[in-house]
Amino acid sequence: MKNKRGILILRIILFVGTAISLYYVPWPILTAWIKPLPDTVQEQVEEAIPMGFDGIIVYVDQKGKAPAFYAAGTKNKAQNIPADPHALFKIASVSKLYNALAIAKLVRSGKLSLDQTLAFYLPELKERIEYADKITLRLMVQHRSGIPNFTNTKDYWLDPKSTYEENIALILDQPANFAPGKSYEYCNTNYLLLAHIMDEVLGYSSAKYIKKEILDPLNLNNTFSSIKDVNIDDVMSGYYVGYEPDLKTNDMGSMLATADDLGTFIRALNDGSIFKDREEQDIYSSIYVYEHTGLIPGYQTIAKYHKAIDAVVIQFTNTVDFNGYNWNLSEVEYNRVIKILEKEQQ
Repeated sequence: MKNKRGILILRIILFVGTAISLYYVPWPILTAWIKPLPDTVQEQVEEAIPMGFDGIIVYVDQKGKAPAFYAAGTKNKAQNIPADPHALFKIASVSKLYNALAIAKLVRSGKLSLDQTLAFYLPELKERIEYADKITLRLMVQHRSGIPNFTNTKDYWLDPKSTYEENIALILDQPANFAPGKSYEYCNTNYLLLAHIMDEVLGYSSAKYIKKEILDPLNLNNTFSSIKDVNIDDVMSGYYVGYEPDLKTNDMGSMLATADDLGTFIRALNDGSIFKDREEQDIYSSIYVYEHTGLIPGYQTIAKYHKAIDAVVIQFTNTVDFNGYNWNLSEVEYNRVIKILEKEQQ
């Protein structure tokens, strides 16, 4: 009897546990993932709208084929303007690729040293940022500095700051998250500081340097350092679930680019054509990655090169939520596009 009662109790526990786990399953993500794969990229792009995205753009540059553009949903839902595959988009953290490349170029030219410290380049921060005399440029580029992330401060995205001084003030005199080089933590403060260091060394803005050394040689005429530099009507709207206003006019410090401009950059970064020589490419390879994602309120970007199919695939989605579902769904959407391209390659 005791054994039977024990088995019964175990079955009840298992049933309750299963029921609880099923309750917390992210069903929208699971449903999107297990759906039969459509035959074309355009069909898959259109499936993103029922997932909860207001608009989506996908760009595919596959060797041997003309670049392909796909879009669904709206560029601006209030005006019911269809999604434009050539619209400007806030690429958020994808901008770190441009900045890391600029650092590599300045190191190659002898204007910067990866092994020199934060305190050396910005001595005013020596007593304001812990370990400033031990944190090197290399560690900052690689997110191994331990400096606190200013965008992690409470309610930051409710009122983003617009200047270097305002943003850096958020983390001054705070303890380090870890000793330099002892761990990894993705940190926007690293790149805030790197951009400021480049400004100081160059004597002019790093954005101007990036335009001269990276954008212009690739004829990237639709890539901009700031929302202030563009016609706002050219920008795809951005939305946050539960918050009605359009976020496209908000200045969040993001670069903007069209999908094809970003795709051209990712191709040049991966095939090496943006580097002046092998030494410059080796410097870059030693410090940073060749693909990136970006996320700020209203805007999600995935920018990657896929060697197996020799394709650069860019995806922009313009709806973000507080629970992370939309980001996970954007990854599902992107991965399904890649599967379709792989299937076409067979």
